[in-house]
Amino acid sequence: MSAVAGANRWLPFTAWWPTVTRETLRADATAALTGALIVLPQAVAFATIAGLPPQYGLYAAMVPTVVAALWGSSWHLVSGPTTAISVLVFATLAPLAEPGSERYIGMVLTLSLMAGLMQFAMGLARLGAVVNFISHTVIVGFTAGAAFLIAASQIKNFFGLAVPRGSSFHETLLYAAEHLGEAHLWVTLVGVVTVVAGVLAKRYLPRWPYMIFAMLAGSVAAAGLNLVLGAEKTGIETVGALPRAVPPLSMPDLSFSTVQALLFPAAVVALLGLTEAVAIARSIATRSRQRLDSDQEFIGQGLSNMAGAFFSAYPSSGSFNRSGINYASGARTPLAAALSAPILLAIAVLATPLAAYLPVAAMAGILFIVAWGLIDWHQVADIVRRHPRERLVLLVTWIGVLVDLEKGLFAGIVVSLLLYLYRTSQPAVEERAPPPAELGNPRRKMVAAGPDAPPCPQLAMLRLRGSIYFGAVEHVRDQLRRVDAADPRRKWVMLLAQGVNFVDLAGAELLAEEAQRRRAIGGGLVIVGAQPAVEHLLRRSGAIESIGPARLVAHKGEAIRNTFPQLDPDVCRHCTRRVFEECQTRLPNGEPRPDLPAPTRSETP
Repeated sequence: MSAVAGANRWLPFTAWWPTVTRETLRADATAALTGALIVLPQAVAFATIAGLPPQYGLYAAMVPTVVAALWGSSWHLVSGPTTAISVLVFATLAPLAEPGSERYIGMVLTLSLMAGLMQFAMGLARLGAVVNFISHTVIVGFTAGAAFLIAASQIKNFFGLAVPRGSSFHETLLYAAEHLGEAHLWVTLVGVVTVVAGVLAKRYLPRWPYMIFAMLAGSVAAAGLNLVLGAEKTGIETVGALPRAVPPLSMPDLSFSTVQALLFPAAVVALLGLTEAVAIARSIATRSRQRLDSDQEFIGQGLSNMAGAFFSAYPSSGSFNRSGINYASGARTPLAAALSAPILLAIAVLATPLAAYLPVAAMAGILFIVAWGLIDWHQVADIVRRHPRERLVLLVTWIGVLVDLEKGLFAGIVVSLLLYLYRTSQPAVEERAPPPAELGNPRRKMVAAGPDAPPCPQLAMLRLRGSIYFGAVEHVRDQLRRVDAADPRRKWVMLLAQGVNFVDLAGAELLAEEAQRRRAIGGGLVIVGAQPAVEHLLRRSGAIESIGPARLVAHKGEAIRNTFPQLDPDVCRHCTRRVFEECQTRLPNGEPRPDLPAPTRSETP
């Protein structure tokens, strides 16, 4: 590795730092201020979802954000607390410790450190392509399931019900249905006011942070009710004053029992966090035309979580909302994300005393809005309407997440991969033939064989699109054997392999076996247009010896000219199709064609 490449890997900010000017600094500072205002209410809400005291959301938006910006790859990605990670943290740790307790916080910090180490190791191992195996449908299903879990977790705060701790999704719904009559009217009213204010602000005041507007509306409603009726009668609880905004130093719980218990959850958090971050970075990069390095993004996310574990931060990832706003606000370099942390700190010092007046029901109302906004209803409808197989992936992930968040995510990934393997195990095989208009055309353009372009009665031309690997071998073998099984005269097969981008050892053995079988019945196998990698493997595996080096041809015209003389002249003598240019006037053995009726191109086999 060169010195420049090493510097770009370990100190990636040295690549963009020289581009910082007074103009870019002004644009980045403006974007940073906007992002800090947005993240303040979000961070408090996300910490609540994660089962942590509200200030931990602010901590997660400080040190991790700076580290991810400086050591990541994207120029616009903003990291910090996110909804999906917050839900995952709560779902993972709530059964192990009381949310908000010292034990719980210690485990959260350990989870952050372990997830960061895994992400960092994956980046060093250059496993950036791993996230490509998590399909978009899985993410849609996971996000929708997480949204339902968020809403269910806030039912107790929105209605003032005593839902038992650790209740599952369906248990929470059943409890709420059975005890709805016990809901606190004034608590629910505050939540409703918050939701209505947030929805109206989001629709009619799109330039304003709707969360702040909704918080103010809920707080004012709660203050008015308490003033008129009294706090004891309304039963409205508040978040309470937040401690100092500066993230304190912390130490994860590194006991063997804790590390062992969090090994699998940490892997899930690491994978989900990387998927979120890279997907968001790529979506913005398509607009900014920036080239991304997924491996470097893994390193940046890993370092941010590792550093966050020692500055009281729970696991973080890329935020779509804040990243999108960062780009839309005119951010020019990663300095915008890095500057948002100190600006947030300054704002939080002034704003934290106001949290004492923030009703818990108002927070629940905001999270209801967040949950609704998480579900991409357009994508869900499109998948359900147009993609039957993806519909299964969506359903399995969505329902699985509601039953068990971690296992539901992995179930969706497994089903998605199985469907992918099923599709690739059945590569498309289509018979081709030259249309009448192409006779005499040296380019030999082919179309799908049919009444208007009947195939040769001796030579089947098959176009294969896909890979010939161990999972697809049986399907390809069946397609090849159907040719002569349907018509014993068709002893020759020309495989148009331009669309075959990969052949493994099992695939090479299949082609060698098919060539030998066809040679035994008096025909042969000709492979046309094989990609260099495919041809290299056929030669290296020894399959080329069975196929025959002369039967690995670059162009269709050459393959037809070489194969035509080897066809059976007796069959050609009575054939009226005259499919190829070569068979218009003479037979394969060189004899002139007998005086037959004009070619009947619409003749079917």
